[in-house]
Amino acid sequence: MNIPDQSFDPTHIEGYHAHIYYRDQNQRQVAAKIREVIEARFDVVLGRWRDEPVGPHPLPMYQVAFDKKVMAEILPWLMSVRGSLSILVHCCTGGNDLLDHTAGAFWLGGELDLNTAIFGDEIGRTG
Repeated sequence: MNIPDQSFDPTHIEGYHAHIYYRDQNQRQVAAKIREVIEARFDVVLGRWRDEPVGPHPLPMYQVAFDKKVMAEILPWLMSVRGSLSILVHCCTGGNDLLDHTAGAFWLGGELDLNTAIFGDEIGRTG
């Protein structure tokens, strides 16, 4: 994957998404336990279970959407409970999905290859 140099104004960040991936039924059970606690403990919006790859995501997963103010609390918690799961955390700038999922992203656990081709050429749009 050849991603051009990207930068953006951090004031364009409206919030964040965490994508919690799982490979098999055992990992799905771990992801389900994490989901239960997230829902009870944090101010988030949970996406539905995606038991097949969707969009740029190469594995089954669910999305957790949260506001900037939640980042400092949820990030260390996710780091401490993820076990063997891979989690993509990316910003939401509201205007450039490619940038959000690449330059505005980081991984907890093993990095997966996203299908960024679905975003087309969005480099010039920065939200």
